[in-house]
Amino acid sequence: MPDPTNTEIAAAFDELADLYELDGAVIHRVVAYRNAARTAREASASLAALAREGRATELPGIGATLQEKIQALIETGEIPALAKLRARFPAGLVEMTRLPGLGPKRARRLFEELQVDSLAALRDAAQGGRIRELKGFGERAEAQLLQALEAHAAAGPQRRLLLDRALGIGEELLREIRALPFTERAELAGSARRMTESVKDLDIIATASDPPALARAAAVLPQVEASSNPGENAVRLRTHSGVDVDLRIVEPDQFGNVLQHLTGSKQHNVALREHAVRRGLHVSEYGILDDATGITHRCADEAEVYRLLGMSYIEPELRENRGEIEAALAGTLPALVSVADLRGDLHAHTLASDGTATMEAMARSAADAGYEYLAITDHSASMGFGADVSEQQLLAQIERVRELDGQLDGLRLLAGSEVNILPDGSLDYPDELLAQLDWVVASVHTSFRMSAADMTRRIVAAIEHPYVDCVGHLSGRKIEQRPAYELDFEAVLEAAVATGTMLEINASPQRRDIDEARARAAAAAGVGIVINSDAHRVDGFAVARYGVATARRAWLTPSQVLNTLPWPELAPLRSRVRHGTAS
Repeated sequence: MPDPTNTEIAAAFDELADLYELDGAVIHRVVAYRNAARTAREASASLAALAREGRATELPGIGATLQEKIQALIETGEIPALAKLRARFPAGLVEMTRLPGLGPKRARRLFEELQVDSLAALRDAAQGGRIRELKGFGERAEAQLLQALEAHAAAGPQRRLLLDRALGIGEELLREIRALPFTERAELAGSARRMTESVKDLDIIATASDPPALARAAAVLPQVEASSNPGENAVRLRTHSGVDVDLRIVEPDQFGNVLQHLTGSKQHNVALREHAVRRGLHVSEYGILDDATGITHRCADEAEVYRLLGMSYIEPELRENRGEIEAALAGTLPALVSVADLRGDLHAHTLASDGTATMEAMARSAADAGYEYLAITDHSASMGFGADVSEQQLLAQIERVRELDGQLDGLRLLAGSEVNILPDGSLDYPDELLAQLDWVVASVHTSFRMSAADMTRRIVAAIEHPYVDCVGHLSGRKIEQRPAYELDFEAVLEAAVATGTMLEINASPQRRDIDEARARAAAAAGVGIVINSDAHRVDGFAVARYGVATARRAWLTPSQVLNTLPWPELAPLRSRVRHGTAS
């Protein structure tokens, strides 16, 4: 019997977590299995091989008990605890928990109160109007479940890979390929290079002194679980983390053509070909054919591809056929914001709420990341996370921030809070306490299932609050996990323009919220944008690259991202209501 793959081990741990949550187990056990599943998916080496050697415990989140379960899976093909739990719940119930917005707790209620035990039964109950009768669901939740069922039927249960995980896998594999003696040049292509929110698979383009040898060597890299038969200039790899990777090896003078073509997007390439035809040219991955001369121009780099087409180089993040070709022809492409442009972070958490590090440790990490200022914004009192900050605790935290601020060379520490926007639009701290803070980010963390009109009124009320400087992760979505709630974005923009309230691009790879379309519209309307990490641990500031990616895909320049400014220049730009200058 072959060893289970990392993907299979991760799936078993995920199922254990789901079943334990359905069974009402303590949250720590559920979280332990979810963390173990993530470790298994992200491990670059075979987890089964490590467990056979007793070394799986070297990986984060894998203790002796979990290693024993992996060993049982290797030896018997099953995990006893998983088999027992499967016997207690219908198989379709676990599948139900995969639907966005449902989850194990709500699925169990449907099972216990309506005997809904499968996707088919869920559809019948929703279409029959029975779900809306349950407390905590309602008509809107019923409609959203029907939408989720339709999306599931259309796309299937397989999810795309979040960009951070895709890049973690792809960049490690790329380093290994570049280190091979045959490799001359190698780059990631595809949607990962365009920094989209999620990807289906990965593409790597390379040149080599011996292409067949490179293909054979890539097929046996430690990260590779299986591969196709290596060809003369290509091989398809499957990593231990379950990701498919296409490696194509091309001639050096064709590298730019292939990299441009396989980076995409499809819409960008179609528009590029249409433009080329009007100039008597034909663009493909093989080169640019000139009808007049019959010559096919091959390009060693992408800049040459765009130059031959009479336009400026277009950054990968812009290649979505959203006006970039016209701008490249006119020479009006924006100089996009970069991670290096960010001067500070205005959304970070500590042990005081749901973070994992002290204020001091977070400050040191922010300074190490090159920031000039950091706002500590622990959760307010009504978030329901179990460790939120009371009014008295926030007063003590403000004092601690002021004390610590004077001890940090080169870093300004700001006293802030991430406050909950309550259903009526009010905040969960009194104004006299909020007035003592340097920075207030207000976010929706509860009661997501409001109508668009009610949610809009709720958020606009927060925007108009005199001490709200910024609205965090506006839509509440989690990519591939939870859809955005409905709201009138135009009304939100109008309120933000009128008050000077900023909107956040949350850099968490699960959020990237506001998304690129809304970020572009907000900036065009004159709303100030900030890119924040929402860091919960000392290494959390590294996710800034994903917030910047969203900003770049939104065509944003440094001048449109306000935390590219030093704090003395940013502070006066906070909400005009705060400063009594609102229109």
